[in-house]
Amino acid sequence: MNLITIENITKNYGTKAIIDNVSLGINEGDKIGLIGVNGTGKSTLLKIISGVEECDEGKITKGNGIRVEYLSQNPSFDFNATILEQVFKGNSPEMKLLREYEEVLSKVNFGELEFSDKLISIQSKIDSMNLWQFESEAKMILTKLGIDNFDKKIAELSGGQRKRVALASALITPSDLLILDEPTNHMDSETINWLEEYLNSRKGALLMITHDRYFLDRVTNRIIELYDGNLYTYEGNYSLYLEKKLEREQGEVAAQRKRENLYRKELAWIRRGAKARSTKQKARIDRFETLKEDMVKIKEENLELSVVGSRLGNKIIELYNLEKSFDKKVINDFSYMLLRDDRIGIVGENGVGKSTLMNILAGKIQPDSGTVEIGDTVKIGYFSQETYHMDENSRVIDYIKEIAEFLPLANGDRISASEMLERFLFSPEKQYTPIGKLSGGERRRLYLLKVLMEAPNVLLFDEPTNDLDIATLTILEDFIDGFNGPVIAVSHDRYFLDRICNKIFSYDGKGNISRLNGNYSDFLLWKEANDAEVVKEVKIKEEKKEVVKKEKALKFSYKEQKEFDEIDDVIANLENSIQDLDKEIEKSATDFVKLQELMDEKQKLEAELEEKYDRWTYLNDLAEKIEDEKRNKASENK
Repeated sequence: MNLITIENITKNYGTKAIIDNVSLGINEGDKIGLIGVNGTGKSTLLKIISGVEECDEGKITKGNGIRVEYLSQNPSFDFNATILEQVFKGNSPEMKLLREYEEVLSKVNFGELEFSDKLISIQSKIDSMNLWQFESEAKMILTKLGIDNFDKKIAELSGGQRKRVALASALITPSDLLILDEPTNHMDSETINWLEEYLNSRKGALLMITHDRYFLDRVTNRIIELYDGNLYTYEGNYSLYLEKKLEREQGEVAAQRKRENLYRKELAWIRRGAKARSTKQKARIDRFETLKEDMVKIKEENLELSVVGSRLGNKIIELYNLEKSFDKKVINDFSYMLLRDDRIGIVGENGVGKSTLMNILAGKIQPDSGTVEIGDTVKIGYFSQETYHMDENSRVIDYIKEIAEFLPLANGDRISASEMLERFLFSPEKQYTPIGKLSGGERRRLYLLKVLMEAPNVLLFDEPTNDLDIATLTILEDFIDGFNGPVIAVSHDRYFLDRICNKIFSYDGKGNISRLNGNYSDFLLWKEANDAEVVKEVKIKEEKKEVVKKEKALKFSYKEQKEFDEIDDVIANLENSIQDLDKEIEKSATDFVKLQELMDEKQKLEAELEEKYDRWTYLNDLAEKIEDEKRNKASENK
């Protein structure tokens, strides 16, 4: 079933159309990944589809009753609300009804009994819509996203935690089409794995932007690429997209060669001085002009990086017995000698101290104890989570020229700052744009270029995949392949870690850092085997305890014997009390306050009765085992 149809929509910023006459249909069951270079309008397209922004031309047709839920990159928050209150702030009928229930219940609890009938009516609606599970599901999702203090105020959360609260709200809100803009940013690998499973099992269509290539591969069944204002659709996941895009580009190369040959012929004809004296000649000149424009349009943009780094001596960075604590210990007695060919990925849950180690290596903070020795020739390039010292009024070209006007290349040539910016997909007109007008992803790309323009010989990357598009990440990975120096990266991007790493440093959450040779997939195999070994050791210990228990003579303790003697009467009394309460509940059907008190009391008695049933089973089983043991011993003595 078709959910939404987008027909010939155009969106302009200034004189440039970032979305140019594009059409798209979204159907039930679609799980679509939207990809493209940062700054090309991906987030704008999501806003238009979700109704947050208007298009300049074209129309969007939505099916009757189709509900769309949208998570933006920068959600709005009520900072005075609790986490649970924020989760239920959606505008769907379900969310509004649950909020109304909480408001009316609060009034009744404060003695405003005139709202009792309204409360009963709302409860009936909640029953019919089967909404009572919403709160427990919301708590489950929040817990999986690493948030468990549900009464905490939004103002007290970090930026990453707030984004996860907004994600929980989007996931819990019923919708036919869920639109997510960068849902995996600031998530650790385990949380991303859970989100993959959740979205795969979720009913309803999905449209999302993410640069996590494994996530795209495992969740999507359709890839849409936004390039130069146009949409290119590929059926299948990210792997199939790569295959089909390669086929398309190979076809384009063949067409390009034909155009080039025709262009040369037309150019030769024009240079011979042909005059537009006839309709035929005029048409030929027009065709030449069209060919010339096409040649410009299909010019391949690239990010080839072959810059020369500074010379690196034998001594690089040596760490001895590092210790660092904040509220808890984050680095415990860690030593390591960095090697020239190291490609190290640092993994662990959020908040365990990964960025702390990077900041110590970069000299931003000092360890509590231990030493950091840095070689004389070392020049560190640090791509941090923050884009430091960006003057929003400064132009893009000036920001890069502060580092260098020209950069030497490995082949002996040199490249200007402007040419380097073009290779980083900053067009000549974009280079004179104030930084304040760039998108978040464009700023990250500019910041990456600045780090590389400094010609470092040691590279530190702290969450480099956040906000960088796939094209930039691919070129960065190729650059790292040819980089003549060590690279250390903190990342939750499993594809990136698999692609570049030959070692993994893993945090256990207590300050201990394990070292493993291999990439992230190798680390997962090691972790799985290690976890299995831990489970095996625990099981052996439990079995030993059980053997010790069995060796002891079975008998009731004094307390158990007393409980065994009395439990039948206790159970009978509880059952009678519950029957009496049922009669009282029938009589109080119209007295809401008393009815609520009786229901609460019944719930407590039923829970107590359930516990006594379990105890009765346990005590009777134990009594039988005691009798069996006595009989066996009696038989052995005969």
